[in-house]
Amino acid sequence: MSGPFKRRASLKSLPATSLPIDALRKQSLRRASVASGLKPAPTASTAPRELPWDLLDRCALPVLFCHAAAVLASNALNVLNVSEVGTLALFIWFTVVTVGAVLFYHNLKVTAAGKAVLITGCDCSVGSALARHLDEQGFTVFAACQDAASAEARDLKELCSGRVHVLQLDVASETQILAASLYAVEHLPDGAAGLWAVVHAQAWVALGEIEWIPPQVIKKAVDVNFVGPTRVTQIMLPLVRRAKGRIVVVTSGLCRVASPARGVHCGLLAALETQADCLRKELRSRGVDVVVVAPGELTSGSSWLSDETILAQAKDMWKQLCQEQRTEYGEDYFEKALRSLEKYTQSQECDLSPVLRALNDAIVRTFPLNKYTPVTRREKVQAIISDHLPRSVYDIIYA
Repeated sequence: MSGPFKRRASLKSLPATSLPIDALRKQSLRRASVASGLKPAPTASTAPRELPWDLLDRCALPVLFCHAAAVLASNALNVLNVSEVGTLALFIWFTVVTVGAVLFYHNLKVTAAGKAVLITGCDCSVGSALARHLDEQGFTVFAACQDAASAEARDLKELCSGRVHVLQLDVASETQILAASLYAVEHLPDGAAGLWAVVHAQAWVALGEIEWIPPQVIKKAVDVNFVGPTRVTQIMLPLVRRAKGRIVVVTSGLCRVASPARGVHCGLLAALETQADCLRKELRSRGVDVVVVAPGELTSGSSWLSDETILAQAKDMWKQLCQEQRTEYGEDYFEKALRSLEKYTQSQECDLSPVLRALNDAIVRTFPLNKYTPVTRREKVQAIISDHLPRSVYDIIYA
């Protein structure tokens, strides 16, 4: 863990193994730092500048084709004695024209009037902020909250216009999903054929080494992070297909990066991302886009957990371990592994603008990218090393 930590009471005297990300973020946004020595959140002047990874991804392949076309065209013109123009000059000309066309294509937007968006997990910071942002642009927003009576849900009702409809929707509940779909059908804006977008933002964080996590927590994580979004997609898809809209899935930029104590959570998000890739191919001929937004853990907010929350999870897990497991791992190792998650408590106020910008682009762009990755430089480098270099290289650097 990254900050100074006072030695606490034994884990044996150590309440829920895992909490919904919604509840974790509520705590972090409503109180000052509880860990001594934690640094304040970076301001606009001190925060690292976000690189336009998504725009670079969209431009990279066309620029490579420009180089290939320049080489072929230059050789052909020289062989035919038509011109002595060089490859570099052609490459620059092709690149300027192509990048200009790509930027024009990239920045085309849809009109918000008459379009409706369903967002799950609106009683967490990201979902709530996105609902407000889309409301300001003129979208009709169905803000689905796990608890429609929560303070965040009340804030949405008070601060937003009448275009925002706050719904009770826990994605783990089949009944609530069906009720939300009926409500959406009855309250679509005038002239709307269906839902323009469904954004899967509700999540549940199950932390701890795989052997330690109780089965009921694993089941809850599977229901909320995988089964729930799948059922929401199945039920809402006819509405999305009528509007030729899109499905937006929020995962993690590091869900494919192996990391101790995050196995269940990363595994489910990676499965959800792979499912989205398959769904994109299935729906391409139907005119429906499927977009993955994979923020990094720092850009989406490193303040999911407090020190007390980590220890509360540790207490419950420790009590449910059998005696053999306690003897095998030992209390010191167990506590050290859980305290390694302190990075999630480093900032009680986080800059959500990169994530919101990516989610907004996924919804309003006429031609969205397949995947947006609002991550920091460090996270991007880590993901590239994990995906494209031998595992031994990754282990040497990050072990």
